[in-house]
Formats: sequence, C-alpha cells, structure tokens
Amino acid sequence: MLLSHGGETTRTAGPVARWTVEQVLALAPDDASRRAGTKLGPGGPWSGHGCDGSGAVWGLCEGSGSTPYRTVVDTTGPAYGCSCPSRKFPCKHALGLLLVWASDGSVPPGGEVPDWAAAWLAERRERSAGRPERSAAGTAPTAGPADPEAAGRRAERRAERITAGAQELEERLADLLRTGLAAAGQPGYAFWEETAARMVDAQAPGLASRVRELGAVPASGPDWPVRLLEECGLLHLLDRAWLGVDRLPGPLAATVRTRVGLTAPAEGPPVRDEWLVLAQYDASDGRLVTRRVWLHGRGTGRTALLLSFGAAGRSPALSLPVGATVDAGLMFRPGTGRLRAEPAGEFTVVERAGTPPPGGTAAEAVGAYGAALREDPWLDAWPVTLRAVIPVPSGDGWQLLDAAGGEGLPVTQAALSRPGLWKLAALSGGSPVTVFGECGHRGFDPYAAWPGAAGDDGAGGPVPLI
Repeated sequence: MLLSHGGETTRTAGPVARWTVEQVLALAPDDASRRAGTKLGPGGPWSGHGCDGSGAVWGLCEGSGSTPYRTVVDTTGPAYGCSCPSRKFPCKHALGLLLVWASDGSVPPGGEVPDWAAAWLAERRERSAGRPERSAAGTAPTAGPADPEAAGRRAERRAERITAGAQELEERLADLLRTGLAAAGQPGYAFWEETAARMVDAQAPGLASRVRELGAVPASGPDWPVRLLEECGLLHLLDRAWLGVDRLPGPLAATVRTRVGLTAPAEGPPVRDEWLVLAQYDASDGRLVTRRVWLHGRGTGRTALLLSFGAAGRSPALSLPVGATVDAGLMFRPGTGRLRAEPAGEFTVVERAGTPPPGGTAAEAVGAYGAALREDPWLDAWPVTLRAVIPVPSGDGWQLLDAAGGEGLPVTQAALSRPGLWKLAALSGGSPVTVFGECGHRGFDPYAAWPGAAGDDGAGGPVPLI
C-alpha cells in the first residue's frame, strides 16, 4: 500500500523544471532523513525509475524486505507516495529518488508509467478534480453553516469570553505594577503560566502566548525590568485595543483580532504570480510543529508567508524547494500587513533557481519595519532583503554592513547560535552578498543568502541559513 502526503496534483502545460540537489535536501523533515536520503541518492539501489513531463517521478528501491519499496513523487504538489512504513514525509526513499532525478539525469524521461505509480497518480487527479472550484472572490463555494444564527451566537459568546479575559488581564497587569516590576521574578513561571491558562480559558490564545513570553523576561539579563515594562505596555495596548475594537479602523481592527487569536479567512481574488521560494523552516513547541515558507512575487513584488502545521513528531504537509520559482495563486488574510497567505490551487515549479529580490539598504530595511509598525504596533519583525551587505564581527556579535555606505544592522542573538551564520560568512568571504530575513527591534535574522548584490543572476540559488 502506498502512503501519500502533500498537496493535490495538477497537470501542467509544459515540462516541469527539475530541482537542484540543494532544493531536494531542503525538503527533508530532519537531519536523520537528510542523511538517509543522501545514501539512497545517485548510485543507490534503484531500478525501474523514470519521470514524465507532468512532474511525476517513480522508482523501485531495494530494501531489507523481499520486495522493493515502490516510491512515486508528484513534484507539482509536491506530494509523495511510498510503500515503506515510515511516518515521515517525504521519507528517505522519496528524498533518494528525487536526488537521483535532480543530480545526474539518470532518471529517464518518458516511457510507460508502471501500473502502481499510475494508480497513485490517477487517484490524486480524481481527488483534485473532485474539489469544488473557487469562486471569483477566491473562496470555495459552500452551503454555509446549517444554522447561521447559531454560528453568530457562538461567535458572540467567544467575543464575550475574550473581553472578560482581557479585563482580567488588565487587572493582573495593574496589580503587577502596584507591586513593582522588580519583584516580578520572585514567583518564577507559576504566575505567568497561571495567567496564560486563564487566557486560554477565555479562548484568547494570542493573549496567552504573549503572557508566556513575559515569563521569560525576568532575570533574563541586565535591565530586564525595563524590557518587562516595555512588553507589559504592549500587552496593555493590545488589551485596550480589543476592548475598543469596534471603534478602530478596519485594517487595524483585523490586526487586533488576529493578535488576540481570532483567525480570519483569506479574502479577495487569488493573486497569481511566479513566486520565488525564499526560505522554509520549522519551529516546535513540543505539541505542534509549525512550518513557515516565505515567498516573493516576481510580478507583484509582494512577500507572502505560508504556514503549515503538523503534530509533534510529524512534518507539516506543505514543503517547497527553496530557491525555486513556482507558479501559483495565493489568497491573503487580513491583518498584520497582509503577509499571511493560503494557496488557491497547486504549485508548479517553473524555474530551478530564481534570482533574488531587488533588495535595499540597511536604512531602508529599518524604514520598512517602522512603516509596518504603524499598522501593527505588536510586530516583532518585518521581512526584507538586504542588497550588497558584508557580515562582519562586532563586539560579542555580528552585524551586516552596507558595502557602500558603512551603515549596518546587528544580527539577532537567535541567529548567533545557528550554524547558518558561519555559512553566511563563508559565502561572503569579505565580499558583498544579498540576504533575505526579518528586520526587527532585536536586529536582523538572516534566512537565506545569495552571492553578490541583488540583481545578479543568482545561478547557484540561495544558501539556506536556517
């Protein structure tokens, strides 16, 4: 039996571009899968492998059992199927097959698709064809809730719970200030966890998350009371904004609802473009794995963030080759700068290694973050591309200096502990590079880099830094 995971398949009008080896390895759910997939790459135990112009790749991999594992990949999803018992997606066999396909061209195009692969692909096509078409507004038509009035009452009750939670949080913040911030670290995490639990009971996960972050501030280093006061002020601002959300302008009201934890559906017509995959990385809180994929629209110039989730120990469904350019339509959600997007269909790789976004200077990056703060005062960072910067040591850390003007941005503490910083230094070698990441009040967090200044051909594609 073939297990599958990933997006629905789509048929393309022309041949699908092959991926690079680096793009395939970036799809691995963890380091162990990456190492195992590499061993099954070129020169591995493959037979009966082939591919076609629609993006399908298939092959048989000899394993420890009496019969080889049947592996098939639809690169337009991307989606993966394999008869192995692994619960990882993509599994090591899918990674190995893609490495053979990407590296040496030994996977012959054309030929007859084996019955087992054809059956898997046909099932995916039927499933894709059976999905409802999206309307002109970009949403799938539905019959609507069985009882609209009941749905409205549920939404009203939740809003009342959030309001009660915000009022209670205001009281707790006032008590904290009366007691004195310097004593805030004495109870440890218990006070903050109990307060966060109350916000969860109030169905305000956004408030709960910000409260938990406050618990890490006390005793975190010199001047922590100052940082705690700043964060408490932002939390108080969010509380007051929710309590008066009906009086706020539409975009700001949408941002406030998102910040307290009310998710809004994507709206408006899909934005069709060729999107460069800038970065992809996972974060886990022990219960949930969140995958973030950053995209840049070639024609629109827009930046988009796709989120995908998986249970602990399971990789999320969405996985795109970093550095490739994909053709797709995206629908954007309101609030928080309209960065969050959802696919309005399937992805098709149209270019293996796209050139980097135009980029700007360090001063322009700070300006972009400042402009975004006017729309979302609770924003920690904003996605930007830096053009022609040089990574250099600075005191106990690093900074990215403009090659021409000498202005720079400090690298965040989080980035200093990752090996990606040394990749960036090696890629630069003292010469200018183009870097994509997030610029915020903590500094610049680099996610991907290209050699040279933005606008170069970037033939080698980006180097992932996270």
